[in-house]
Amino acid sequence: MKYRKLGKTDLNVSVVGIGTWQYGGEWGKDFTQKEVDEILDKAKEMGINLIDTAECYGDHLSEKFIGNYLKNQKREDWIVATKFGHHFHESFTRTNHWSAGEVVKQLDDSLRALQTDYVDLYQFHSGGDDVFQNEELWTVLDKQIEAGKIRHLGISIGSNENIYQTDLATEVNAGVIQVVYNRLNRKPEEKVFPSCERQNLGVLARVPLASGYLSGKYKPGTVFGQNDVRNNHEQSEVFKQLKLVEEIQRNEVPEGVNMAQWALAWCLKHPAVTSVIPGCKNVEQVELNARASDLELVSDQHPQAVEV
Repeated sequence: MKYRKLGKTDLNVSVVGIGTWQYGGEWGKDFTQKEVDEILDKAKEMGINLIDTAECYGDHLSEKFIGNYLKNQKREDWIVATKFGHHFHESFTRTNHWSAGEVVKQLDDSLRALQTDYVDLYQFHSGGDDVFQNEELWTVLDKQIEAGKIRHLGISIGSNENIYQTDLATEVNAGVIQVVYNRLNRKPEEKVFPSCERQNLGVLARVPLASGYLSGKYKPGTVFGQNDVRNNHEQSEVFKQLKLVEEIQRNEVPEGVNMAQWALAWCLKHPAVTSVIPGCKNVEQVELNARASDLELVSDQHPQAVEV
């Protein structure tokens, strides 16, 4: 595993992390604690130290699975990132909660679910610019840092073109941007990444496998189940994307290289990207994802590379 310094923070993160939206039950599968424990055990074995979650992946459900695992671990071995701004009601249904008081309550509920005294990274979760412009919110979050409940703040931007929030990251004391970035969606390269590099922000690339489409497992015409978030995607767009994936596999992925590993490494070659946070449903996927770190695309000369 390779490691990179997460921008201006003091966190050294594995270049491959674990995304955990799937533990909330909206990706076609309900998880057991045993399955989550096995996935995180394998992640640790492979050198992964970054877990990204959110309060609305289930009603703190993903966080609870992670907390039940962490209580038997050395907390300092893990970098735990979670998010705020939403409340889960049922599958694919959330309400927004952005006031300072509501966010402090969300933080306390997340800490309780995660069974920890602090989160390493607390992220503004895909909110609009209107709720981002809230001095009271950022002031109260700074107070949570002073209280030791948060180590660093981040912004998980909802739109890949949200340069407004990205440009203001340093001003609101956020050191990390999380953004959708993958071979099918390169929009952040235009404005967001240059801003991140100017400010020395860490970048977490979410959906690096384009909702699994870049795994190479799905053919044009695939239909996803009702309990899978991908069932809500526009079917004509899914068909178009999967056709493009076939072309990429044919023309860009070297022979003998697993497509999912290549897709993760492809993201990691960009000088702004610190780490990718793919979701994984089983131990085999964790190991496969982790080995993306071994590909030549993932350079030791990256601007954020560190020896651990």
